[in-house]
Amino acid sequence: MSSNSTMNAGTESETTLQECAAPAPTVLPQIQAPLRVAPSDARELSKQFLLRLQELDEGTPEYQYARNTLIEMNLSLVRYVARRFSSRKDSMEDVLQVGTIGLIKAIDRYDPSRDVEFTTLAVPYIQGEIKRFFRDTTWSVRVPRRLQELRIDLARAREELESEGSHEPSVADLAARLELAEDEVAEGLVASNGYDSDSIDRPVQAGGGKQQTTGLVADLIGTEDPALTLAEDIQALKPHLAELDDRERTLLQLRFGEEMTQSEIGAELGLSQMHVSRLLTRVCTTLRRGLLAGT
Repeated sequence: MSSNSTMNAGTESETTLQECAAPAPTVLPQIQAPLRVAPSDARELSKQFLLRLQELDEGTPEYQYARNTLIEMNLSLVRYVARRFSSRKDSMEDVLQVGTIGLIKAIDRYDPSRDVEFTTLAVPYIQGEIKRFFRDTTWSVRVPRRLQELRIDLARAREELESEGSHEPSVADLAARLELAEDEVAEGLVASNGYDSDSIDRPVQAGGGKQQTTGLVADLIGTEDPALTLAEDIQALKPHLAELDDRERTLLQLRFGEEMTQSEIGAELGLSQMHVSRLLTRVCTTLRRGLLAGT
């Protein structure tokens, strides 16, 4: 009996020692205003929150608190990276939102065991998301990614050649610099025209030393004229009309030229209305077959 008691006491003692040896879970500080935390403080606090985030189960209130606080404390990183793109025409609010997506991805994929500073991972993620946003939205005409990247290479090669004294590099010059085929360079130059577009309400400036507005771009854009189709049909119909006899041409002239009714045509030619109807149907069918045979 005393032996069992001794064994139980020894087991309980070992268990107590193991519990004492196990590290206590990190207790996160309650930050009331994460957006107001200074960047230097956010850097140190982020280490604690990232370590604790690895220990928590997704969906728990503490996990959500740690993750949301990390996002808000590190929004200064997003603003820092976004300032590099302030010269772009896009709304800065859109850029910040896209950069925040990169920050969230960095938080979710950070591994504290690698002993890498969080900012070292977060900045490339934020920058990558913003660059992807510009790549996908700034082109006025959608072109393949290969041509989007070629446009950047062509612009860089053009700058280099112009700095070396080449006033206007040719396709051959650009192809030689990039070690590409001339056809590929020409395709890239054509695709580059789709990067930006002008409004059709943009005024057109006349040439010369003193520029004058001569109209709008919209005034130079042609529109489809329905009369052109009618003119084409008339020209195609002429040889078939020539094959008709005089009475058939007279019927067509009275019906479609002078817009007389079948009864009026019958009174004019001394025919019944039914007979005029049959003659017109036969003539129109003949002309239709001739037109369709020629198409």
